[in-house]
Amino acid sequence: MTDTAAEPLIANHHRDLPDDARDHRYDHHDEEEVDQEVDESALVSPGPFIWGLTICAGVSGLLFGYDTGVISSTLVSIGSDLSSRPLSTFDKSLITSCTSFFALLASPLTGILADQVGRKVVILSADVLFVLGALLQSWTSTVGGMIAGRSIVGVAVGSASFVVPLYIGELSPGKFRGRLVTVSSLFITGGQVVAYIIGWLFSERAGGWRWMVGIGAVPAAVQFFMLFLFLPETPRYLVKAGRKAKAKGVLQKVYGEGVHGGLVEAVLRRVEREMLEEEDAAEGRGSPGVAKSGWKAKVEKVQDNYAQLVIVGGNRRALIIACMLQGFQQLCGFNSLMYFSATIFSLVGFRSPTLTSLSIALTNFAFTLVAFAYIDRIGRRRILLWSIPIMVAGLALCAVAFGFVTLPDEEHAAAASVGTSSSRTWPLVILLAMTTYVAGYAIGLGNVPWQQSELFPLSVRSLGSALATATNWGSNTLIGITFLPMMELFTPVGTFALYAAVCVGAWVSVWRIYPETAGLSLEDVGGVLRDGFGVEESVRRFRGRRRGM
Repeated sequence: MTDTAAEPLIANHHRDLPDDARDHRYDHHDEEEVDQEVDESALVSPGPFIWGLTICAGVSGLLFGYDTGVISSTLVSIGSDLSSRPLSTFDKSLITSCTSFFALLASPLTGILADQVGRKVVILSADVLFVLGALLQSWTSTVGGMIAGRSIVGVAVGSASFVVPLYIGELSPGKFRGRLVTVSSLFITGGQVVAYIIGWLFSERAGGWRWMVGIGAVPAAVQFFMLFLFLPETPRYLVKAGRKAKAKGVLQKVYGEGVHGGLVEAVLRRVEREMLEEEDAAEGRGSPGVAKSGWKAKVEKVQDNYAQLVIVGGNRRALIIACMLQGFQQLCGFNSLMYFSATIFSLVGFRSPTLTSLSIALTNFAFTLVAFAYIDRIGRRRILLWSIPIMVAGLALCAVAFGFVTLPDEEHAAAASVGTSSSRTWPLVILLAMTTYVAGYAIGLGNVPWQQSELFPLSVRSLGSALATATNWGSNTLIGITFLPMMELFTPVGTFALYAAVCVGAWVSVWRIYPETAGLSLEDVGGVLRDGFGVEESVRRFRGRRRGM
C-alpha cells in the first residue's frame, strides 16, 4: 500500500506485529521502488524558493564570519581604550577565545533545543544574541565588558554555526545539498571580507573599533525579521513533530508545486519510513515502559538520543567522522590567521597590517566559490584529499620563511619597518605562503565539515551536529588561547610546522574513514555507515552516479 494518508495507521499497526513480521515489512522490492521514486536526476537547479531561504538563512554565516574576522582589526585598534591601559597578550587571548569557548558551551544545549522547539526558533534566538553582544561590545569601556560582549556573541555563533547548515541541509534536494550548504560557508568568508574592509576603513579613526564591533547588530536584526516573516520550518522537523501536512506544503515549494509532486510524496514516505525504523530499533534496545509526559519524558528522550549516538554503530561512526572533520578544521590553525593576521603582519613589518589581512579574507572567499562550484561534482572526500596537501605546502613554506625573519617585540611592531632587501622578501614569502594555505583550506576543510548533518539519521541529526560543532569550537578555543603563547614558546617556525603536521594527520584520517556522500539523499546516507565506514563501496557508487549523469 502506498497511500500516504494511511501510513500513520500502518505505523501503529506494525508495533503489534511479531518480530519476524516487523523485520520484513519492507522487502527488497519496496526498497528499490522507494529509491526510484526519490530519484532527483530530473532536477536541473534549485528553485527560487530554496535559493531565497538559503540566502536568508546564510546571513547567520555572514554574522559568524564578521564576528570572527573583525576581532583581528579590533585588537590592533583598541589601544588604551579599555580599562585605560594597553591590552596584554593575556587580554587578547581571553577576548579572542571567550567567543569560541561560549560557542562550545552553547552548541550541545542548542542542539537539544533544535529538536524540542525547531531549527527556526534557534536561528531567531541567535539573532537576538548577536544584536545584544554587538551593542555591548560597542558601548563597553572595560576589558571585562568586552569579554562579556564577545561571550554573548559566542553563544549566538555556537547556535547558528550548527543549526544553519542543518536547516539548509534538511530543506535542500540531495542533488544540490553540498552546494547549498556551502553557501553558508560562502557567507562566512564574505563576512570575514566585510570585517576586514570595515576594520581598514575605521582603523585610523579614534574609537573606530567601536563601529567595527557594533555594525554586526544590523544584519542580525534584518535576518530576524526576514526569518520570522517569510521562512518556514524544515519539512523533516515538521514530520518529526507530527505536522505532515505543513511539511508537504514546504516540500512542494522546494521541489516546485505540480511539477515534482510524486517526488514530494516519495520524500515524505522516506522520512516516515526512517522514523519508523529508528523507533523500532529503539524499542529493540529496551522496553518502552510506561508512557511519561512533562520534563521527565523530555530528559529521558535526550538521554536516549545520547545513548543512540554511542550505541548504534552507524550513528557512532557518523559522530566519529563529523567530530574528526570539525576538530581538524580548527586544529590546523586556520582561525589563528582570522584572529591574529593583522598582529602577524604587523610583527613582520607590513605598514598597513589590516589592509594586508584583507588579502587573506579575499583568498578565502574566492576559493570558497571554487568549493561551491565543484563540491557536488568532485565529491566531499576527493576534494579534501586534493586540497589538504596544498595546506601542508603553504604551512611548510610559512615555517621556512619565518626562519629568515627577525620579529620585534609586539609593542614595537608599529614602529617596525621593512628595511633591507632580505627583510622585504621574506615577509612577502610569508604572505604568499599564507594565501596558499588559505586557498587549500577554503576549497576543502573550510567547507566539507559543515556537511555534517547529512551523516546523521533524523532522530539524532540535531544532537549529532551540535556535538560535532562543539568539537569545532572546543578546538577553536584551544587555537585562540594558545596561538600567541605558542608563537613565543615554539617560535613561528615551530608553530606553523606543528599545524602542517596536523594537516598530514587530517589527510590520513580522511583517506581511511571518510566515505563519499555526495548526491545521496539524507535518508540514504545512513545505509553507507550501517555496517562500517563504507569507504570503498561509497566511492564506487559515487563513480557510478557520475557516469550516469
